[in-house]
Amino acid sequence: MSEAPPQPRDPILLCATIASIFVLLAMMRIELPTKPYFDEVHYLPAARAILEGGPYINPEHPLLGKLFLAAGISLFGDNPIGWRIFPMAMGALALFGAMRAMWHATLDRFATMAFGVLLGTGFHIFVHMRIAMLDIFMAAFLSVAAWHLAAAIRKPEQGRWRLALVGIAIGLAMASKWNAVPLAMVPGLAFFAARISAGRKRLLTSTRGVPVPGISLLEAFLWLGIVPLLVYAITFWPGYGLLNSPLDSKGLFGLHEEIVALQSSNMAGHPYQSTWTQWVLNTRGIWYLYEFTDNAQRGILLIGNPLTMLLGLPALIWCAVTGVTRREWAKVAIVAGYAVSLGMWLIANKPIQFYYHYLIPSTFMLGALALALSDIERTEYRWIAYVVLAGAFVMFAIYFKILTGAALEGPMSFAKWTWLEGWR
Repeated sequence: MSEAPPQPRDPILLCATIASIFVLLAMMRIELPTKPYFDEVHYLPAARAILEGGPYINPEHPLLGKLFLAAGISLFGDNPIGWRIFPMAMGALALFGAMRAMWHATLDRFATMAFGVLLGTGFHIFVHMRIAMLDIFMAAFLSVAAWHLAAAIRKPEQGRWRLALVGIAIGLAMASKWNAVPLAMVPGLAFFAARISAGRKRLLTSTRGVPVPGISLLEAFLWLGIVPLLVYAITFWPGYGLLNSPLDSKGLFGLHEEIVALQSSNMAGHPYQSTWTQWVLNTRGIWYLYEFTDNAQRGILLIGNPLTMLLGLPALIWCAVTGVTRREWAKVAIVAGYAVSLGMWLIANKPIQFYYHYLIPSTFMLGALALALSDIERTEYRWIAYVVLAGAFVMFAIYFKILTGAALEGPMSFAKWTWLEGWR
């Protein structure tokens, strides 16, 4: 008799453990600085206005992220904990959801655990789960969408409710920040392309064939097309009735015309602006904080992990080549996700761009690195995979003080970590 195929155990508890470890690390000095810093100065006033029924502030971004910030202030007070508690929770969800997506896409325990370690030590998620900005909400909901999409494909018997969750998560991601919009279209387009490739005679109504047997193309359009738009629209409801709300005067469509105009307007140059080539090479950072505050010189720097941001680039090439030649579609999907999420910035009508826009592309890139390390781990050179993971932790430890706003020796302390001129 032939042996039964291997059935790897679901590492869900390990996923939760890794996410919890990084939450505990991110909680260190979460109350510092005690005043708003970087873009908190834009989003916290908008959150307060929502609570107070004040003016409609910060109209260039959707409402959902600011609603979460308002909820934090309402529950925990108008203080650093209230400002940053929901970003912290969403950072945990982003880490956990990304690992669950990797697991369902590959059934590869090593790749799943490696992805969690690489993402947690990659700086982007860690820095953004400690600050009251909108990006972490978008990242969390995108990771949830990827998780349940992969699970729906892996377990078609759960396809209906999983795809419903995908649609809800996509809507919430778009309602957090518009950067999610290009990726929001990918699940529906991929479902359509896969169903066409299956050659079904009744294209719209047939429930047979990939990617989720039992779900027709019409039903998929409901979950992946209509539901996200409905969820997105509903999130604007609290904006009606605010003072001088463009929703009252212009309606939802009129507000979106204003958002487009604001997003594409010519802004004055900014000292931290950068280009996509600098993001890819990790040569331009942003000091979210660098000043004397709370009785010490403190700094918080956003760059990518100097080791894994560079190793991720050849990993993308490896995944592109082996994904196609070996028909390993998880690798192809990760490369496609990177291309779409980065490619939008090559054509976006947004004159001034910043390194934090690389949050989502870098997540896909670290997923590619996790898959490449998993391939190495199955060879006689498996030690290389563990050295890379250890190196990621070492870099994380080296930069930990300026990821968490620790007290520094003095005004010139930044030179210890700014190894490149563009990080200064």
